[in-house]
Amino acid sequence: MKKLLVHSASQLVTVSSGRGKLGGSDMRCVDVLQAEKGRGLSLVVDAQGLIEGIDYDDVIARAYGNCQFQNTVDATGHCVIPGFVDAHTHPVWAGDRLHEFSMKLEGATYMEIHQAGGGIHYTVDHTRNASDDELFKGLCGRLRQMLQAGTTLVECKSGYGLEAETELKQLRVIDRARMELPVDISSTFLGAHAVPKGKSSEEATNDVLNVQLPRLKSLMDNGDLKVDNIDVFCEKGVFDLQQSGRILQAGKSIGLNLNFHGEEITQLKSAEMGADLGALAISHLEEISDDGISAMAQSGSVAVVLPTTAYILRLKPPPVRKMIDEGIAVALGSDFNPNAYCLSMPMVMHLACILFRMSMSESLAAATINAAAALGKEDTHGSLEVGKVGNMVILETDRWENIIYQFGCQEKLIKYVITHGNVVWQNF
Repeated sequence: MKKLLVHSASQLVTVSSGRGKLGGSDMRCVDVLQAEKGRGLSLVVDAQGLIEGIDYDDVIARAYGNCQFQNTVDATGHCVIPGFVDAHTHPVWAGDRLHEFSMKLEGATYMEIHQAGGGIHYTVDHTRNASDDELFKGLCGRLRQMLQAGTTLVECKSGYGLEAETELKQLRVIDRARMELPVDISSTFLGAHAVPKGKSSEEATNDVLNVQLPRLKSLMDNGDLKVDNIDVFCEKGVFDLQQSGRILQAGKSIGLNLNFHGEEITQLKSAEMGADLGALAISHLEEISDDGISAMAQSGSVAVVLPTTAYILRLKPPPVRKMIDEGIAVALGSDFNPNAYCLSMPMVMHLACILFRMSMSESLAAATINAAAALGKEDTHGSLEVGKVGNMVILETDRWENIIYQFGCQEKLIKYVITHGNVVWQNF
């Protein structure tokens, strides 16, 4: 028995059929199958949750006429797109920071709030005091909201512990969500998110290298914890270029992908450093240099840009057009965190078009196949192709562009969210 048949769709947006991540001008050319002459489009997901067939209705009907399906979805007049991939989030925390939004509106900068004991340190204090169950409850609520907005694969960072016990607590909570919730997760260790109170940046670096990473490696080696990536906040006044490089290299040595914060507020040549280390992805990049862009283009590192952060923090937008012109694969993330509260990838995509001057096709590629590539999962996620995981969103419109154009209307447009061939959200 097959798991799912979707039939009669007006559009089936595969995004990248056999091309992998899309860089440069290829980002403007997402692959779309269009219904024609009354022939709708169908998609089949097998019993293991993988896409087995994509074609016109009559072709699929002939090939699968004798098959039974656990679920059938009539997509008449609808559009089928890959599930969104959110390539950068901080979703495990306790402690509300609503008050900081008011401070930002009054003109306080990110680093001014940080230096005054707010920002990350405020969240760290509350997260350290929260139980596993309290953190898990908060994470579940946020992930379910992301799922309802079409996100089917999400990167989840730790980073609000800044010491071994709380960092590992956050990673355990992420791992539990991976096993219990119907959303795919890429887990990231971010022990170097800020310098803890009472420590120097060098002392904090040594703690990550000599205490946190060895404990993490032991848990990973024993099969007690699955972690995919390592991150560090490479920034003036936080972890400098040399300290960040040491941390990233240590993470790489235990099998973690390098996927880190760089060039957000100060130009430190972290893009060049990351490219040299073979970073899978580098995020933010508001202050990246031309040399940094060239280095990333040559290394193949994915640029994860965060329009909600540029918008909320009133930062200078990263030079996305130049990145694309140089051939870099650009991905999108929500940067969801208590400082930038957005759970909706459709809204992120719209902001990317307006703030970063991306086309709608570029924005869709950045929120699907390229975001999957930023997590090392472009072979399994991010496009609708035979053999890939059956993660998709069915839109109640015959044009996929409406999910970007109709700003803030995803609740009306998203009819079904499907992961591994299972309908996990339906909008009645």
